[in-house]
Amino acid sequence: MAKSPIVTKRIRKNDTEIIRMGRELCERMLADLERAKRPLLQATKCALDNSFYNAKVGYLTPGSKKVSSELNVSSVKKISRAIFMLEILLRNVEISNINTKRELYYVAKGLVKHEAMLRPLDFQDQDESDSVIDFLCEMMEAYREEFNCVADDRGGQTYSKQLIVQETELDGNVATVDLSTLGTAPYQPRNRPQNLQLSTRSKVDFCLVIESQGTANTLVANGFTKRHNCILIGAQGVPSNAVRGWVRLIQEQLSIPLYFFGDLDAYTMQNIFRTLKAGSAASLIRNSDFCAPEVKFLGVLPEDIKKYDLVDYPVKENDVQEARALKKARDALANDPFFKDKRNKELKAVLEWLVKNKRRCEQQAFISVDPRDPQMMEKIIIDKIKSGVYIE
Repeated sequence: MAKSPIVTKRIRKNDTEIIRMGRELCERMLADLERAKRPLLQATKCALDNSFYNAKVGYLTPGSKKVSSELNVSSVKKISRAIFMLEILLRNVEISNINTKRELYYVAKGLVKHEAMLRPLDFQDQDESDSVIDFLCEMMEAYREEFNCVADDRGGQTYSKQLIVQETELDGNVATVDLSTLGTAPYQPRNRPQNLQLSTRSKVDFCLVIESQGTANTLVANGFTKRHNCILIGAQGVPSNAVRGWVRLIQEQLSIPLYFFGDLDAYTMQNIFRTLKAGSAASLIRNSDFCAPEVKFLGVLPEDIKKYDLVDYPVKENDVQEARALKKARDALANDPFFKDKRNKELKAVLEWLVKNKRRCEQQAFISVDPRDPQMMEKIIIDKIKSGVYIE
């Protein structure tokens, strides 16, 4: 079995380094062609079979496996498209222009439309251009944001009466947002959370990440952030890069306890919580800055169902989506280095319970404990935090 690689803190690349790396890649390919040698492009393999987990590091890291593309008849289109897209990205970096993946697809379509010689490189749909951008990032081990390519996602609806955010914009201006002035309106950091500097008006006791934005909104509307010195984030399902980067920033800059509150089901445990805590196999080159290893699983826990007499449901294996989640859970127990690590034995036990019992319980079930008390969910959440009823 391959050993886990030595992991060092990744240093973010600036515009000058990105441009230099891109040009060196092109010069190397040109030199190979001039020597009648086939250029070879190699990228980090971002897949579970190239993933390692070390509890001391706290997130999934890549191994030594590479995806290779050597210039030949079958790969000429892929390699040509990669250089075509690299030119577009480097031009954006040089002129400090920003685009989403969707916009870059249309930039490429526009160039093909106006230059006949580029027509063999045309993308039929956005998935094709997206895969080229991902390949370039994995090849140069650079973040998409470092190429000025941003996703159309936001860092979770965030509420607090204590948090103050300073954002350094691309033109150097600094914008300050005091979340206590927003009422019940959320703050939503976008695209580059590492451009943000955090401070607080007073001591913050914890940060609560809630799987459902609707539940987060309800807690805020009922006064949660007024009664508790906290930061509350609605993550909206599987956490986007922006959500993960934002929670990581809170972890690093504020050093406060982080808790995740979501459904008790296989999908939440494997796809949502694990991705927030340790990153994903598809994002191996990003995980060092886009996950929060210190976040704890607050619930719903299996023991909560009996303790609070919660409403739960059987998993319907004839439902395609639920059956797929169970299958992926079994695969995770067998192959995912995160769940196989002894440090995460309690999280593994929860996933095993879900597979064995085939039950699920939604976070909103806590409301049923006393439906006449609008603060019942809040009381249980705070009690669980104070009592230490969570999984590290």
